Amino acid sequence: MNDLWLNIIGYSASICMILGYMPQAIVTMRTRNTDGIALPTFCMLGIGSVLFVIQGFMLGNWPLVLTNVITTVCSVIIFGMKIYNDYVKPRKK
Repeated sequence: MNDLWLNIIGYSASICMILGYMPQAIVTMRTRNTDGIALPTFCMLGIGSVLFVIQGFMLGNWPLVLTNVITTVCSVIIFGMKIYNDYVKPRKK
């Protein structure tokens, strides 16, 4: 019974993380507007996701791995957009 509750909590947390993260990621990807994103905070969240992927593999916890692979991919895309908008695009003007 304890394992069942652990799995329910794990899968529920995964769904909440993805549903909480994806709307902002999708809006940022669509609009390409990264003005409201703090780069240091976003980097730390991305690093945290990568570390959770590693932990998930080590524990064999697939909800943890899947959730954080999704958030890591989104983080990398948005990080690239933020760097482009803040550092590359201003030079082209």
